[in-house]
Amino acid sequence: MFEGLKSATRLLHPGLGLKRWFIPLLTGLIITGLGIGIFLSALANQTTVSFTLQPLFQYWPGWYPGAALALVGLGLTSYSIYRLNKLLLQAILPNKQATVGYVAEQVYRHHRRKRRGPKVVVIGGGTGLSVLLRGLKHHTENITAIVTVADDGGSSGKLRRELGVLPPGDFRNCITALADDEALTTQLFHYRFRSGGLEGHSFGNIFITAMAEVTGSFEKALYESGRVLNIGGTILPSTLENVTLMAEVDEGPQTRKVEGESAIPEAKLPIERVYFEPNTVRAFPPAIQAILNADLILAGPGSLYTSVIPNLLVSDIVTAIRASSAPKIYICNVAMQPGESDNYSLADHVRAIEDHTYIIDIAHENGSEQNFYTAQRTKKPLFNYVLANNNQQKPIPNNMSHLKYVPFTNFDINGYQVIGADVIDEQHPWRHDATKLAGAVMDWYKNLNDS
Repeated sequence: MFEGLKSATRLLHPGLGLKRWFIPLLTGLIITGLGIGIFLSALANQTTVSFTLQPLFQYWPGWYPGAALALVGLGLTSYSIYRLNKLLLQAILPNKQATVGYVAEQVYRHHRRKRRGPKVVVIGGGTGLSVLLRGLKHHTENITAIVTVADDGGSSGKLRRELGVLPPGDFRNCITALADDEALTTQLFHYRFRSGGLEGHSFGNIFITAMAEVTGSFEKALYESGRVLNIGGTILPSTLENVTLMAEVDEGPQTRKVEGESAIPEAKLPIERVYFEPNTVRAFPPAIQAILNADLILAGPGSLYTSVIPNLLVSDIVTAIRASSAPKIYICNVAMQPGESDNYSLADHVRAIEDHTYIIDIAHENGSEQNFYTAQRTKKPLFNYVLANNNQQKPIPNNMSHLKYVPFTNFDINGYQVIGADVIDEQHPWRHDATKLAGAVMDWYKNLNDS
């Protein structure tokens, strides 16, 4: 307490410019108090003003002078507080943001976020997830992104191997996607070093890694990193455990194992299944809570086997999705992904998800824990709907001719309904457009609630 008082006295140090506004502030408070006193006294006595002010206000009702003094005092007090606040803010915020208006706007947004829009949980990873988040933040600020931790390539993979942290790359993309604007700090998070010992690393990855060391945990690092960019949502890992994504690929006469998320699409062979090592992985509890509290659950878009399904290999995540009564949508990629979903139809994408979550249920049933949803697994699909692009008229450019649209067709998989929408990026038609995709999802959700 004494340390705090000692630090507070530094505000009176010469040259800070604060003392010059303390006297007007005190004067304003005194005038306001005097005015209120005269006002209340006059109302109580129902007489004209007494004291030395009577000659000036002798023809006024008794409460007029008190009201006038109170207003003058309040004006002087308010202006003094405004100038004091501005001086204090200049020491904390960049000059262009050091205004009371800016701070008021941030306070307003902070509290509005707690109640604006439905609670949406988005499950995935990679660039597809960040595209969806970039569009969703304009519709709701109650967003929770649950992100895979299987990434082992590029900058994230190096940091993971050398420092033992969870791969930060997908989390960095989600943080910047949910940021209030594309300001300098957001651009800084994406900056990638081009030479030296940090070559190939992005600043955001290093920042999150350093923050994990400073705060003592990866989840706290995500929170603090998000606070720096003032993001409108929450970003959570599906698990905090160090996992390796494995795949069984079809080599014709035999099946071969491929180790590592980045190596799976490079094998360029049909994928039979993917799984984690170690096999049993615990979910991050806040991710489970977010799913159970959600109004809408979305999975994808993103790489089918290396971004979406890895989250669903965490058995508790699957159990929570099944337990939720919220609408659940799988968002299919616009185009087939070489090395992962070559020649896949819409039904093939959905079937891959159902097959992997069916395996999770079987593992629960045969393990030490019993999954009470096991009895329904053949009747109740993991998701209710699949959203797919139905605009396939725009040709994919010749330089990307190896990509093909996922055909938009209805299919017969029990429990699924197909939602068709034009969600392509006009400049890059093999990708989703953030605004179109989020608009299609939220328009559908609104119509569902209105019907």
